[in-house]
Amino acid sequence: MPDEDLVELKFRLYDGSDIGPIRYSSAYTVAMLKERIVAEWPRDKKIVPKTANDVKLISGGKILENNKTVGQCRIPFGDLPGGVITMHVVVQPSLAKAKTGIFHLNLKIFTVRIFYSCPDTRFSLNAF
Repeated sequence: MPDEDLVELKFRLYDGSDIGPIRYSSAYTVAMLKERIVAEWPRDKKIVPKTANDVKLISGGKILENNKTVGQCRIPFGDLPGGVITMHVVVQPSLAKAKTGIFHLNLKIFTVRIFYSCPDTRFSLNAF
């Protein structure tokens, strides 16, 4: 694989530690990166993703889509020769697995009527 098709990435975890840097093919998908992150996740961390679906990758302030390739996710200022691109990793367990019980939400609906008048320079606001 030619050297220009490789992108050097590191993944910043929630506590400031990193996985990498490691060189990846620009044809690698975000889903493949997530699988690799889960496989290489340090087991001494408090928060450990169980599956790739628990991981979100952020680069350039955007959450990366699973079907995009590394080459498609590059940001122009991240393409410096010899530069390492840092992607941030967020662990967010899926809601189905995170639910431990049934929650009830009771809402009380109320109406607020606001009357205002603005004759000349006076302003009054009445709510009840």
